[in-house]
Amino acid sequence: MGKIIAIANQKGGVGKTTTAINLAASIAILDRKVLLIDSDPQANASSGVGINPDDAEVDTYECLVHGADPRTAIVETATANLYLLPSSINLVGAEIELVGVSQREHRMKKLIDQIKDDYDYIFIDCLPSLGLITVNALTAADSVVIPVQCEFFSLEGYGKLKDTINIVRDSLNPNLQVEGIVMSMYDKRLRMANMVIEEVKNIVTDRIFDTIIHRNSKVGEAPSLGQPVIVYDAASKGAINFLNLALEFLKNNGDEAALTATMTSENDTDE
Repeated sequence: MGKIIAIANQKGGVGKTTTAINLAASIAILDRKVLLIDSDPQANASSGVGINPDDAEVDTYECLVHGADPRTAIVETATANLYLLPSSINLVGAEIELVGVSQREHRMKKLIDQIKDDYDYIFIDCLPSLGLITVNALTAADSVVIPVQCEFFSLEGYGKLKDTINIVRDSLNPNLQVEGIVMSMYDKRLRMANMVIEEVKNIVTDRIFDTIIHRNSKVGEAPSLGQPVIVYDAASKGAINFLNLALEFLKNNGDEAALTATMTSENDTDE
């Protein structure tokens, strides 16, 4: 039975989709069968792994709103062991269409229950909002990974998301856990970035991943070619960061294949 992880933060621009794509791909590279569910109508997670959302006849919208079989929507990506349930712009109207539906907060869970035994890990790339689709993802998930950009305004987003997680835990999914916080877009040259990391360590009670995702040009370039950074440039600092994050994630989950793995040394440059 696969573990289900939501990648969530309602604040935009914190590296949420980048984290979803590259963490999922890095775990897939480590020989785990991984499904990435794109639940954002912008469909950046879909295009970021090389799938054109316009080509999908069945997508997340059809599965959530019309009950389509997710197996008819899932596609294999060019990255070994990585599969995608693509999104489309149609998902914009899903929250309105689901308003009067019975058990509307459980639509994502019902979808995933059909396929969770087929994968080791299932990652859900959430919308940058705290609406019904995100609540669906949190209701379906076993845990949440929260990307937080190394700037003070990102801490506000974390607080609001935590409130939502607590509400979902109290009323919809009592087993929901915070997998951990990923500090992203770190630039060691900026004093502010270092201050934010120290502030997070002081005020946050949830687990914080030891691995920090640095600003890296290769991470920014990779999506334009429809590739995770570990495929685009495996020797880049960005690829090494995400591979180390994947190893840390697997070790935290007691994955035996990762327990003996060694984290890769990072390059000192930010490029």
